[in-house]
Amino acid sequence: MRTSPDRPPAEAALARVRIVLVATSHPGNVGAAARAMLTMGLARLVLVAPRRFPDPEADARASGATAVLRDAVVVGTLDEALAGAALTVGLSARPREFAGRVLDVRDAAQQAIGRAQRDDVAFVFGTEMSGLSNDELSRCGVVATIPANPGYSSLNLAAAVQVAAYELRVAATGGEVWRAPRFAAATHDEIEGLYAHATRTLTDVRFLDPKLPRRLLPRLRRMFARAGFEREEVNILRGILARIDEIAGGGRRP
Repeated sequence: MRTSPDRPPAEAALARVRIVLVATSHPGNVGAAARAMLTMGLARLVLVAPRRFPDPEADARASGATAVLRDAVVVGTLDEALAGAALTVGLSARPREFAGRVLDVRDAAQQAIGRAQRDDVAFVFGTEMSGLSNDELSRCGVVATIPANPGYSSLNLAAAVQVAAYELRVAATGGEVWRAPRFAAATHDEIEGLYAHATRTLTDVRFLDPKLPRRLLPRLRRMFARAGFEREEVNILRGILARIDEIAGGGRRP
């Protein structure tokens, strides 16, 4: 697959990853897997001898990721699905006696994205009931497993695809997430104004005895410093204190 040269590196690497589902028996799982893929920026789906596809239930479970289903490639054998892939990763929850290199899915995703900077890679998932057979797994260069409860390690097919797709995205992007907006920080003199105002108000309402302040004022100053107030937050607190001043003063505004 050729990728556009102007794609960001992470997106280009993800575009070289194909998800291969072998002999799926339920079309709903195909649709749910497509949804799991698209949420993580994956779009290449290869289906090996699916029992039912295309199918309206697959479209319904895709929840808007129907483009992944529309572009899915259907082949008859696993060898066809893996053709051209420089790295093949088979997912298995069960230990296998003759498995080759075994990695947890996070390490496998890291290696896959490293290889996908220039080559195609494939992540292979088996049937809903029994996973990949020994023969199918032997066709994969790496065996990946999702660390799970040893007493109940079997994941739903789409859930396993979601975990692997997430790890692939984190490996490609570094786990970038959206950031909350930053607002103007309160200045030193604004914090000092709040401190002085709080001291006056607490004295007026007889919560603080200025002759015996004990540890209250130092703790207030420490709390204000630790909070890292924004300017608007200081204004809100001073507005609250002003209202307390007004009520405590019999309705007179300070």
